[in-house]
Amino acid sequence: MNDFLTWLLDAVQSVDPVLRAVLAGVAIMLETSVLVGLVVPGDTVVIVASTAVGSFTEAVILTVTVIVGALIGESVGFWLGRWLGPRIRHSRVGRWLGEDNWSRAELYLRRRGGPAIFLSRFLPVLHSLVPLTVGMSGFAYRRFLAWTAPACAVWAIAYVGVGAAAAGTYRELSDRLHGAGYIFVGIIAVFLVLAYLAKRLIVRGEARHMSRQSTEGDSSSDDVGQ
Repeated sequence: MNDFLTWLLDAVQSVDPVLRAVLAGVAIMLETSVLVGLVVPGDTVVIVASTAVGSFTEAVILTVTVIVGALIGESVGFWLGRWLGPRIRHSRVGRWLGEDNWSRAELYLRRRGGPAIFLSRFLPVLHSLVPLTVGMSGFAYRRFLAWTAPACAVWAIAYVGVGAAAAGTYRELSDRLHGAGYIFVGIIAVFLVLAYLAKRLIVRGEARHMSRQSTEGDSSSDDVGQ
């Protein structure tokens, strides 16, 4: 396993660092964009790119690029919502997404305001729909950025950090430990499981804010439209 993993990591590292960062940024931009984000595995691309990080400077460049890419994708969703939101919602693609998901995003934003923007970055489907819904709601763009930028930063630091740490640990141990490859896989697997569990906890904790059956917090949040 070590031989294959070394070959794979070397192949990723052979790509120019700037190109790696740009590709990761574009992938996460698409992943956070409305509709496209439902099929683009941006998190996988970021983890793969982070395994080739060879210095602190490269880690910073990759992290910043991923954050910028995410913010661009979120902004695209916001402005599409501001200009074309109702058309997109009632289009064939919008109907394919499901009225239930649109309603959940609207209710979540109405009841939670800014925190909904922050937390939705870590939730499936909603991470693509909420920026569009925010744009439709009249929420101010600067306030939208103030809530989504920290979420993008947390996400980017976590994924780049884990990928770089896993690859760095493997490279240190591969020459003297036959099972070093399993440690690499184990680190990534544990992180993905923890990320999944964290998302499930967020969904469970926030579910009442997305349900029409909940009467608590039906009034619009003070953050919306400010």
